Amino acid sequence: MTSLINPSVVTEPATHTTQAHGPQTLAGEVHWRGGISPFGISWQKLMMWFFLVSDALLFAGFLAAYGFVRLAAPAWPDQGEVFPMLKIAAMTFVLITSSATMATAVGAAHRNDLRRAMTFTLLTALGGLVFLGFQANEWYTLISEGARLTHNPWGVPAFSGFFFMITGFHGTHVLIGVVLLAVVAFRVKSGRTHSAGVELAGLYWHFVDLVWVFIFTCFYLI
Repeated sequence: MTSLINPSVVTEPATHTTQAHGPQTLAGEVHWRGGISPFGISWQKLMMWFFLVSDALLFAGFLAAYGFVRLAAPAWPDQGEVFPMLKIAAMTFVLITSSATMATAVGAAHRNDLRRAMTFTLLTALGGLVFLGFQANEWYTLISEGARLTHNPWGVPAFSGFFFMITGFHGTHVLIGVVLLAVVAFRVKSGRTHSAGVELAGLYWHFVDLVWVFIFTCFYLI
């Protein structure tokens, strides 16, 4: 009865627990209340991961819709006859190589070698520009041959519609990445961005590269 009436008796075990664990309990409470690092990473990186996961689901939806329509179609154009596969392979190689230069930039930033980080960040942006140049040439060629969102010379209207939608959406991400990398490189040079900023840009760029691997496999190879 005393414990039900007297609040101090109820709170006493909690006080002993806090004293037993000491600073660890207090640190844990501050950690999980949000603060600067709610999950052991910076809030910027956490938000980037949220964005990448949601964007990955969007790309997955596009590719799933493409696969459904393709399987339901009675016929589908032969990619080898429509696309210049050597050129597609070259642009894929450039984009994957740019992922390696981005990893080098992140590693250099973590070692506080900011000059090397800036150099390889700019090389990564250059790789993105080369990829976009290849893609612009590919679009120009297909449009010159009569491909549109609603029709094309190969008899399956959905083929060109999915091509322009998926590659265009990905190309927009590459363009945003190039601008982001250029800004990060400038900020590294001016001393306003260090390893965390380069790493965030690297996360985005690796995501863009990974998405292209799926697009390349689903749209050009299978």
